[in-house]
Amino acid sequence: MDFSWHSLIGIALGIGLAAATGFRIFIPLLVAGLAARMGVVPLGDSFQWLQSTPALVMLGTAAIAETLAYYIPGVDHALDVVASPATLAAGVVASAAVMTDIPPEVMWPVAVIAGGGVAGLTKGTTALLRAKSGVMTGGLANPVVSTVETVGATGTAVLAIAVPLLCLVAVVALLWWATRKAGRLLFGRRKASPSAPA
Repeated sequence: MDFSWHSLIGIALGIGLAAATGFRIFIPLLVAGLAARMGVVPLGDSFQWLQSTPALVMLGTAAIAETLAYYIPGVDHALDVVASPATLAAGVVASAAVMTDIPPEVMWPVAVIAGGGVAGLTKGTTALLRAKSGVMTGGLANPVVSTVETVGATGTAVLAIAVPLLCLVAVVALLWWATRKAGRLLFGRRKASPSAPA
């Protein structure tokens, strides 16, 4: 029973961090590394490097560069395209790194399917919202979208560490809402066709 509870916490934490990588690739990894360095979050043996000083410096630098790049018109859209594969990888790493109480034969499928999947869904949704914002406002609202994404990455990562199960529920609810919103952006509302006169 204790193993199952810790496993659930680890999965919830991993999925929460993976979802955060859909907003920004490096911020969640930086938050996880700092939390591990402070002894708040345990890391798997293969991911101890995440809390090392060189890794934290690299992640911090990359997080700042990534965040600033999203404020440059045109570059933000290019990053959405280029960063998509990296987002999937970051989601897998972020989720696998904190699933310490789960056997590898279970951890890796969960990390790849759930971690990579939720990271990809989050990234795809934010990219669609940015594209819609760019079309509707001529790119003027994109800095607001970028700020929301940065806050979302930081807030989701911190929430995942502080209260993993609540974060998991919030991520599921957010993805449900975002998927519906993205469907409307892509396909629009279907209008009921008037019935033909008899």
